[in-house]
Amino acid sequence: MLVATRSRIERSAGNRQERTVSQKKSIARQPYDYVAASPSKGIREELIKGFNAWFDVPPSTLEHITRAIGILHTASLLIDDIQDDSPLRRGRPAAHTIYGVPQTINSANYMYFAAIRELQTLHSPHVLFIATSELLQLHLGQGMDLYWRDMLQCPTPAAYFAMVTQKTGGLFRLAVRLLAAESHRPLLEGIVPLVEALGVVFQIRDDYQNLVSSEYRDKKGSCEDLTEGKFSYPVIHCVQADAEAGSQLVQILKLRSTDEGVKRVALECLERTGSLEHTRGLILREIARAKGLVDALGEATEGVLETRGLHGLLDRLANGL
Repeated sequence: MLVATRSRIERSAGNRQERTVSQKKSIARQPYDYVAASPSKGIREELIKGFNAWFDVPPSTLEHITRAIGILHTASLLIDDIQDDSPLRRGRPAAHTIYGVPQTINSANYMYFAAIRELQTLHSPHVLFIATSELLQLHLGQGMDLYWRDMLQCPTPAAYFAMVTQKTGGLFRLAVRLLAAESHRPLLEGIVPLVEALGVVFQIRDDYQNLVSSEYRDKKGSCEDLTEGKFSYPVIHCVQADAEAGSQLVQILKLRSTDEGVKRVALECLERTGSLEHTRGLILREIARAKGLVDALGEATEGVLETRGLHGLLDRLANGL
């Protein structure tokens, strides 16, 4: 009787402990789950699936890689919004405005490690080295972006593109390197340049749309990059193109203003120097360059890498500019 009673007590304690662990995980994940519940465009998933036409990893491996990249991307948004003091994300209040900065930082860090655990299910002994090396590159790029903003230093276009390659191209590069590590097929010479070109397209397009798109205004706020004080590509072009307009624009960035009138003056500076139109042209040229890289890979793989989907994605990125 005593043994049976003790057994019931131990089972009850074990169940309570399980519930406690589950509750702790739920609390740690709350800010992450809040952002993850908002619909995304699914572009990263589409790209990973497209490249797997060449790498041909098993469905379970593809699922683990796709999930890990998705976790890393969403967790990085939590940190980005804190660093940028963004009030909105995907048209909703940013996570840190609801859960607070400390809990949101903890949630992002917790999910970074959850992504690493996801990758530990893969077979290649190089997986963790690949993941940590690309995450280090991503944070180096982010560090430069924040440094230029906070020190009010305008980078050169070349320095900005190098930062974008580290930061925005990082998760794309991580995805294809993980696929290659798990594949019986090689990481072809043209694949990394293609994903880095895609990173440039994504970032410069985001810079442009942040200033001109009504959709971005609804989801992230009006010209949020100006309020943040960010040296985005159109701003860099303006500073280099005209000393007077550039000086005025830098002063506006310094203010971190939310005033719509001040933002209109900033947009006038960008229009006067042709910086917005120049940026739009650059995006279209980069999309054309990426399409050329896609076609070259299609030929190199003798059609195994299906190019139509990648072309369709690039066409969608060009639309609405």
